[in-house]
Amino acid sequence: MPDWLNLPIKQLDHKTEAAALARQAQLTKPPGSLGQLEALAVQLAAMQGLEKPAVDRAAIVVFAGDHGIAAENISAFPQAVTGEMVKNFARGGAAISVLAKTLGARLEVVNLGTVNDPGEWPNVVRAVIAPSTSNFAVEPAMTEAQLAQALQAGRDSVLRAREHGAQIFIGGEMGIANTTSASAIACALLQESPQLLAGPGTGLDSKGVAHKAAVIQRALDFHRANLAQPLDVLRHVGGFEIAALAGAYLAAAQNGVPILVDGFISSVAALAAVRLNPDVRNWMMFAHTSAEPGHQRVLTALDAQPLLQLGMRLGEGSGAATVVPLLRLACALHNGMATFAEAGVSDKL
Repeated sequence: MPDWLNLPIKQLDHKTEAAALARQAQLTKPPGSLGQLEALAVQLAAMQGLEKPAVDRAAIVVFAGDHGIAAENISAFPQAVTGEMVKNFARGGAAISVLAKTLGARLEVVNLGTVNDPGEWPNVVRAVIAPSTSNFAVEPAMTEAQLAQALQAGRDSVLRAREHGAQIFIGGEMGIANTTSASAIACALLQESPQLLAGPGTGLDSKGVAHKAAVIQRALDFHRANLAQPLDVLRHVGGFEIAALAGAYLAAAQNGVPILVDGFISSVAALAAVRLNPDVRNWMMFAHTSAEPGHQRVLTALDAQPLLQLGMRLGEGSGAATVVPLLRLACALHNGMATFAEAGVSDKL
């Protein structure tokens, strides 16, 4: 595996955090009256090393890749959709495209390999590893070399985002059958049953979900001897885009870039990254609770308190993008409100 995986995680700036907390105590409001908005501003201050933080420049990266496990008929949509969606992202027609444009965020799509290759498109980075992972019901999803490529693609995306001055990183994903892969990873990392974690994904009915859970259980049993370590889990039952997300989260934490985690699949990648290095958790904020049933269990394992609960389950980074205006408001309040002294308002009865 690449040596960079072992690089140290950047430490939070606790001096700046203390200054931000002190500022919150001086603003013209009762202490704690803005709830989580106060905590978010302080958290961002510690991450950015700035007493007055900002998230004006958001980087959104959507990793796309196909999954061999789709051969087990565990998705309501055909694999061709992944490549078609890459083109839709590039044309600006996808939900995340609209959200990114509205936010003024930089959107990048990373094509890690689709069964119907969309070819070259503007703002699509070609980092093709293979047309898809292998069917992990009968063999490992990836070779070690392929896993290393996927992790590196995630790191490269963060380095590009950093070059563009990103103040926050959002990772999204697209890949037919990737909730099956994410559920399998979560089951392996949490020692949970597929019957508890598998959900409808793109719209399976109860019979389809039961079949999906059975396929995952069969795969877990098949790979049982090779699921002891996070990297082994990613290699045996993971997806290119999930591994890339895990690599991106590690690299963001190493480089001091705050992370806003999206829904179920992104949270599973976050869990893998945290299992690889627990210090990565310090750089994460969690956007929302997905409608996928396994998400809450993953969030609990990460000791995460998501900011929104809107019933979303699209992926693409869409839930996280929806939270960016909230973070901007938290920063605006923290940075722009007057202190009691500045306003000439008494802070004591």
